[in-house]
Parts: sequence; structure tokens; C-alpha cells
Amino acid sequence: MSRLRLIKWAVIASWVMGAMLLAVSVSLSKTDSTRDGTAANQDEYVGSEACSACHETEFNSFNKTTHSRLVKANWKSEHQGCESCHGPGKNHVEGGGDKTKIRTFEHETAKQASEVCLKCHAGKEEHNNFRRGEHWRNDVSCTDCHSPHASSHTPAPSQLRSDGSSSLWPVGPFAAHASDFAPRHMLKKHEVLLCMACHNETKSQFNRPFHHKVLEGAMVCSDCHNPHGGFELKQARLAAGADAACLKCHSDKQGPFIYEHAPLKVEGCAICHDPHGAANPKLLKRSNVAQLCIECHSNIGTVAGEDPTGGAQVPHDLSNPRYRNCTICHVKIHGSNASNKFFR
Repeated sequence: MSRLRLIKWAVIASWVMGAMLLAVSVSLSKTDSTRDGTAANQDEYVGSEACSACHETEFNSFNKTTHSRLVKANWKSEHQGCESCHGPGKNHVEGGGDKTKIRTFEHETAKQASEVCLKCHAGKEEHNNFRRGEHWRNDVSCTDCHSPHASSHTPAPSQLRSDGSSSLWPVGPFAAHASDFAPRHMLKKHEVLLCMACHNETKSQFNRPFHHKVLEGAMVCSDCHNPHGGFELKQARLAAGADAACLKCHSDKQGPFIYEHAPLKVEGCAICHDPHGAANPKLLKRSNVAQLCIECHSNIGTVAGEDPTGGAQVPHDLSNPRYRNCTICHVKIHGSNASNKFFR
């Protein structure tokens, strides 16, 4: 047997032995934790049915939520339901409903309350950045937006459909039926209502002449922002490259292009556009396109245009109305595969 083959088999054997030792150590740690924790406290759990004797309204409401379905599936632990968040209830029941003998969250901080939710939800991609998000830093807890027992909005059974709208008040024919839908994700009320309760400056932005159709119910805030935290400014959603929230709808602007427009790649869409709403078409920050362009191209008055026939060169004279709308000539301003001047 060659020396190389001996080394190969030695490496494989070491990996196998390492995996076996790791499996044994994990198994022993689980056994010890079961002996010291769950098994020792098993008698302290009384089940959610015991809660219904006093908290009948909350119990009936809870039974209609996603959390209740996890109870029936014995998800993650046999002790689910009310006691998965509030802790063992035996002492509370035997004490005649003594609030000091069960976790009520009444005097807990926003971070302490959120930690209970994150025991189950922190591993999901949507939530795993919550502790580095703005809501966490500003003491906005999970229960400020979500109702763990049920939504406060309970439509009639015939109206229970998938949530197609999160509008504030009726703005169009579709949004007029916003109240027919139950809020998604166990929210206390419709998503836009929740967001604008704190971010109320956005309401005036979405009421501008040109805006994304949020008040109409065609979009929601979480289409672009991740309320549970993230690495981007304003907690914008990021999938593949900057401005992923914009490009998932405006995919024709994504590229890659042979000739890239630098501001788009470096500073993003918001350098020219107001994403919530604007008084100008295409959500532009300035009413005059040339005014927007010369914020970067401040020397444009000295730049000559190219005449393909070889004639006299024509300068970009902004006093001439002909040159005040840059995108008449520079049509492919987001990027071009044909012209480095972003012509068609």
C-alpha cells in the first residue's frame, strides 16, 4: 500500500472517530438535561386546558391561531401552548390564580418579552437579525405589533380569506374592502396601520401625487423593509446586491450592463427617487430632470455633444429648452449595453 493511500485512510478514520465522539457527547448532554430539567419539572405543567377554566376568552381565541396548531403537532416539546411562554402553571393554579406564581410579562422590558419569542423564532431567516435591528434598539417588542393569543381584528367566518390588503382607510375600490381581511402573521391590526402608528411621516409621503400603491392595498411596508432587522439602511430587504427591494419589481433596471451608471451602483435608487412618494413623475426628487442631473454633472455646460455627421459640436446649453430634459437623448440612464453615453 502506498504512502499516499495510508495518509488518505488515516484522515478518513480520524473523521469517522470524530463524528462518533461528537454524537456520543451530544447524546449524553441531552440525557443530562432531560434528567435535570424537563423530567424533574414535568409535574409542574398542567396543560392549556387548565387555563381555559379562568381565561376562557383568551383560550378560545388562542385555539384559532398558528401557535395552537403547533400544540396539536407536539412541535419542539410536549409542553407547548400557554405554558411555552408563561412557564409552568401548576403553582399558579393551586394558588387560586396567584399572578406572582406565573410569568405575566406585566413588568418586563421590551427586550425581555421579545427574548421569549426569539427562543423559537430567532432561527428563521426573517427574524435572525432582530437583535441588531432598529426596533430592538428602540425597545419595540414583538408584542407591540403581534398578538400571541390572536388578532384583535376578528372578522366573521365567511370573511376569513387570505390577506390581500393592508390598507389604512378606503382609497380605491379594492382598498374599500380592506376590513374584510384578517391581518396576517398574528398582527394586532393591518400592517400599514401598525407601521404608520409610529412612522407617521410616511402617511403624507404616500398621499403625494406620485407614490407606491401602499394606501390602495396593492403593497405593504414589508415588501421593501424587513421589520425584524437587517444590515441595510432603513432595514431594506437585501437579496442579491443593493436595492434588491426595488429591483425585484423593476427588474429591467438591474443589469448587469456593459455601461453602468455609477450612481445607481454606488448610491442606489434613492439618490434620484423618493421611494415612498413625490410630487414629480417617476418619483423623482426634482421637478426638472436637468436639475437632478447637474447635481452630479455640474460641469455639463462645458461639455460638447457629438455630431455623428462630423459637423460642428453642439454644447449642452441649459438656457436652451432643448437640453433641459436629459433623458430625451440619454434614454438608457439606468445602464446601456450599446452606448457609453446611455443613448438608445
